[in-house]
Amino acid sequence: MSLSEERRLIEAMLAGDEGAVLRFWRIFKPRLLRFIERKAEPEAAEEILQETLIAALDCLPLYKGRSRLFTWLCGIARHEIADFYRKQKIKSLVFSRLPFLEKLVAEALGPELALEEKEAKERIWRTMKRLSEGYALILRLKYWEGLSMAQIAERLKITVKAVESRLFRARLAFQKEYVRQERGETVKGRVPFEEGG
Repeated sequence: MSLSEERRLIEAMLAGDEGAVLRFWRIFKPRLLRFIERKAEPEAAEEILQETLIAALDCLPLYKGRSRLFTWLCGIARHEIADFYRKQKIKSLVFSRLPFLEKLVAEALGPELALEEKEAKERIWRTMKRLSEGYALILRLKYWEGLSMAQIAERLKITVKAVESRLFRARLAFQKEYVRQERGETVKGRVPFEEGG
C-alpha cells in the first residue's frame, strides 16, 4: 500500500466510512497478528490484536504520518503487549497469592465507586440490548462465556476468520453505542448487524 493510499484510507476512516475500517482490518490484521505472535504467547495474541486495533482506531486522529501506518500500529501493539503482561503479572502476584485482597479492595472502593460500577453495568446492559442479536451474541460468547475464537466458530458454524471479523465489528458497534448511552443520546431501532466476514 502506497503512502497516498494510506492517507486516503485514514481520511475515509476518520470520516466514518465503515467500509474503510473493514479494509483497514483486512489489510493490517494478518501482518499485525504475525508481529504480535513473535512477541507474545499464542493464546494471548488474538486478545492483544483486538486491543491494538481498537486503540489504533481511538488514536487515529492523532496519527501524524511521520512513519508508515504499519510501523505506527506495531508501536501501539508493543504498548498493548506490555500492558497485557503487566496486568497479568499484577493479577497473579496480588490476587492469587493473597486472594483475600480482592474482596478487601472491592470493599475499600466505597459506595461511590460501587454506584459508578452499578451505573456502568446498567449502561453496558442497555448497550447490549441496543445491538443486533448477531453482535450481542458474539460479544456474549467471547466475553461472558469466555470462549476462544475456535470455540465460537464451532458454535456458530462459521470460520475463525469470520468470527474475528464479526467480533471486530461488534466491538466497534458496542463502543459507538456505549458512547451514545454515556452522552444520553437516544436513537430508535437496534444497531444493525452486518453478516459479512
